[in-house]
Amino acid sequence: MSKTASFRFKAAILDMDGVITKTAVVHAKAWKQMFDEFLRDYTGENFQPLHIKKDYTEYIDGIPRHDGIKNFLASRSIYLPEGNPHDLPEKNTVYGLGKRKNKIFLELIEKEGVTIYEDAREMLKKWKEENIKLAVISSSRNCRYIMEKANMEQWFEVRVDGMTLKHEKLRGKPAPDIFLKAAEYLNVPVDETIVIEDAILGVQAGKKGQFSKVIGVARNATEKSLADAGADIVVNELTELKNLKTERKNKPDALPKALDNIEKMMELKGRKKPALFLDFDGTLSPIVSHPEDAELPDANREIMYQLSELIPVAVVSGRDRKDVKSKVDIDTIIYAGSHGFDISGPDNLEMVHESEKEITLALDKAENNLNEKLQNIKGVAIERKRFAIAVHYRNVEDKDIQEVIEEVNKEIRKRPELKGGGGKKILELKPDIDWNKGRALDWLTRKLGWDKTKYLRIYIGDDITDEDAFKAVREDGIGILVSSHGKKTSAVYTLQNTGEVTEFLRQFKTRL
Repeated sequence: MSKTASFRFKAAILDMDGVITKTAVVHAKAWKQMFDEFLRDYTGENFQPLHIKKDYTEYIDGIPRHDGIKNFLASRSIYLPEGNPHDLPEKNTVYGLGKRKNKIFLELIEKEGVTIYEDAREMLKKWKEENIKLAVISSSRNCRYIMEKANMEQWFEVRVDGMTLKHEKLRGKPAPDIFLKAAEYLNVPVDETIVIEDAILGVQAGKKGQFSKVIGVARNATEKSLADAGADIVVNELTELKNLKTERKNKPDALPKALDNIEKMMELKGRKKPALFLDFDGTLSPIVSHPEDAELPDANREIMYQLSELIPVAVVSGRDRKDVKSKVDIDTIIYAGSHGFDISGPDNLEMVHESEKEITLALDKAENNLNEKLQNIKGVAIERKRFAIAVHYRNVEDKDIQEVIEEVNKEIRKRPELKGGGGKKILELKPDIDWNKGRALDWLTRKLGWDKTKYLRIYIGDDITDEDAFKAVREDGIGILVSSHGKKTSAVYTLQNTGEVTEFLRQFKTRL
């Protein structure tokens, strides 16, 4: 995972425990003492102590106190009454155990004090001097107490903690609520804000919030586990971020032409082997009024087959995997359908996202409702996919488009399992899971051993949904935008149309 990067940000949201203060270790010690005492009495001869690296990291770290208690107890098949806020620490309820742990934690803090990571102090000072807005977050209700005891409260414009979660009725990690609330209080857009976390659930929450970058600090968790959770950058100390530079996203019309820069790409490639990823609609095949009519030009099929004999080639599409595979019809390439939720390829490569069963039920209900609500709107097409629903309004009259958008948004709000998405004249209902084309690229990179020191990843796409992939390859690969989707992009080169894609593939092959 790269430890240097270049991007623009106006605000940073930092987790307290484990990023700023060394209290994560104290929390872990308090949890272990509390649960070991409870389990010893509750389970008797079957007593098994809490394991810090496994149990604490997996079930407790970074999430609200009562959720952590229930998570860990459930892992041991123990279910206690919820109790109420008036329960004493001695009572065997969720509230009672929470108070017991907090009592132990505060005693340890009073005894041991609060230690600040010096690398955090140094970076906070640097960012303050650069007028970066700063927020501290924590699932702990002791956040204010800890920050005041450490004399760190004055560094931050905003604090969002366990008390905020309670009063604002926010969801705990891995939901992104605590970070989104901090960004809201800072009054800075999420795409101009970075999140810094040391816990796996915190990284996952930051990614779900779609922040500019999520930075994992490997204080307790491993670099690999933070990267696997979705961290864009992983560091061991915050001072490794000193070289972060600001950078604007590119305007599509300002991008250099890919056809004029193939030699530069070859220089960047050096001795690396290219791994080529291509979107389908609008990239390999022209956009058509009715998606089922899209066809792969014979010239593209021929050059893709030839390339696949030389380098790894994958098609990454919002279409169902079976659908896009039937349209491309080349056995030697990899297919990632449903924005990467469903992957197959040569040598028995196969991956279907584990959320399929849960998502299928939600999509079934949403599909039935949308068919009913939109049945009288002329031109609308509801396309059910394995992991999504696409509502096409390219052929809908202008006067009816807003109604289509409102009905789709209503359906999304009804279903916490789903989130919205979109593209060119398309509205989508997709799983509310931190998975997209970029994550699919990274999964394939790890699965197939495409070490970034040996492979150069190149992604070609035309739509907003391809931006996640452009971001994934930005630091160590090449993103090429076909035409324009009307927004700023993380791509670095452009091709004007599908005809130029064909020509680019031809010229690229001749230089391999």
